[in-house]
Amino acid sequence: MKNIRNFCVIAHIDHGKSTLSDRLLEYTKTISERNMQDQALDDMDLERERGITIKSHAIQMYYHRNGERYTLNMIDTPGHVDFSYEVSRSIAACEGALLLVDATQGIQAQTISNLYLAIEHNLEIIPVLNKIDMDNAMIEEVSDQIIDLIGCKKEEILHASGKTGAGVNELLEAIVERIPSPKGEEEAPLQALIFDSVFNPFRGVIAYFRIINGTLRKNQKVRFFYTGKEYNADEIGILQLNQVPKDELKAGDVGYIITGIKVSKEIKVGDTITSVDNPCAEGIQGFEDVKPMVFAGIYPIDNDDFEDLRDSLEKLQLNDASLVFEPESSVALGFGFRCGFLGMLHLEIIQERLSREFDQEVITTVPNVSYHAYLTKDPTTKVVIHTPNDLPEPTVLDRVEEPYIIAQIITAPEYIGSIITLCLEKRGHIKKQSYLTPERVEMVFELPLAEIVFDFYDRLKSISRGYASFDYSPLDYRESDLVKMDIRLNSEPVDALSALVHKDKAQALGRQICSKLKELLPRQQFMIAIQASVGAKIIARETISAMRKDVTAKCYGGDISRKRKLLEKQKKGKKKMRQIGSVEVPQKAFLDVLKL
Repeated sequence: MKNIRNFCVIAHIDHGKSTLSDRLLEYTKTISERNMQDQALDDMDLERERGITIKSHAIQMYYHRNGERYTLNMIDTPGHVDFSYEVSRSIAACEGALLLVDATQGIQAQTISNLYLAIEHNLEIIPVLNKIDMDNAMIEEVSDQIIDLIGCKKEEILHASGKTGAGVNELLEAIVERIPSPKGEEEAPLQALIFDSVFNPFRGVIAYFRIINGTLRKNQKVRFFYTGKEYNADEIGILQLNQVPKDELKAGDVGYIITGIKVSKEIKVGDTITSVDNPCAEGIQGFEDVKPMVFAGIYPIDNDDFEDLRDSLEKLQLNDASLVFEPESSVALGFGFRCGFLGMLHLEIIQERLSREFDQEVITTVPNVSYHAYLTKDPTTKVVIHTPNDLPEPTVLDRVEEPYIIAQIITAPEYIGSIITLCLEKRGHIKKQSYLTPERVEMVFELPLAEIVFDFYDRLKSISRGYASFDYSPLDYRESDLVKMDIRLNSEPVDALSALVHKDKAQALGRQICSKLKELLPRQQFMIAIQASVGAKIIARETISAMRKDVTAKCYGGDISRKRKLLEKQKKGKKKMRQIGSVEVPQKAFLDVLKL
């Protein structure tokens, strides 16, 4: 066990984690030159196309030093804030972390939040200055930033380049020297922490684990501590580029287990594996349950596909433990699921993966956040509101509270003014502003979560020309003046288009949606009134005029009363049509309005 090192690679988006991981795999000859490709660990097409890591990836490497062989278990993690749950799970399975900082960009928001995650778990931090081969690398300045942040000595910071492979040997030396070997007892009862899982259509659920104490052997009877289910360990092994079966794994090892589980509910990431013969007394304290930030309804386009969609979501949940869902129904869209996501990018990725991996084409409703409502008859009991239709009537409603977040933005000084303007527009308050260096400012805001769900990140990037980095964490719930806005077609509310909005913004949004629907809805034989309402009050209206036939064309000459008679007859027919006619909202109209 003294020759095992477990570590993960953490950094902000685009600081070169996957590229540096590629060099480590090449240097240790884990991957042959023939099989080598960029982002070697990223196995999803989506990850390659977008150039981002979505899943954390574990792999085992061997490094020879002074005649001894060291086993290095590395986990490459995502950098985007929406996938920070992947990072927290990876950190729980390690003793050390490589903290990468891009020499051209310096410390950014996600660097700091990932660092705090690692420090909470008492990990040994190795700071690495990456991309030193770039012409605009600011080696001295960024080294000073790292020293201020971590409090290390200048000589402890390693210099490397994922592109050229410079400094990789020193990095491997530092991993062996500085990161402690795992502490655990091979003779103790088995305790293994599940930190990830995947679904294989032929083998069932494959769980990835890290053994804290004890030994796991092939064909041993094992128990999952929290679910209480017992299985036979059909196959165990280590994770290299492919899974390599082994007969036994001991304390400190990272590996996989196949037990033939076919039902995805029977396995939970964060659970403890123990043996049936000699069980451990208590489970490992894994990681806290994920708290979704954004909620949206996902519906199958054809209602017959509902069960297939449930199946696909369960399999996807194994691979992405931060996805949360429960069934719901809507008058307009039929049966579907209410899903919780960690952010808008997460929602987009899930939608894309459902389409690619499971051939499920789905409709997604307006993303929103969860609110707390309190009723007048019992102001202490809170009701959790996930959809606008759950909001109680204004007559019985005492108050509504919405979630707030604390947002940390790091940027260059010239963009301070425009960023403050953006945050104030989004109903935010600035809490503090401090200069990390003369060229970098850290600003902390308190913002309502609902305001940052849609376009906040995009607008922040465009006003700061891509220089601002953004990270957030949940804060608390605060009372807010929120109203439910309904969209009505000929006085009938369309439940899939209703939204909870701040009172001051309701009218502007109502007008926007009504005018968009006027463009998108096809004309009918009768007039259609499109209205936005808050309670009984109409706040915006557009009218689609009816298609009309010239019924007076056959009256040439003669008395005017003949024409009037025909027009009156037509008017009555139109009125009757409007009472019994229904307005169908086409699929495209839904999707275009949801984009607003």
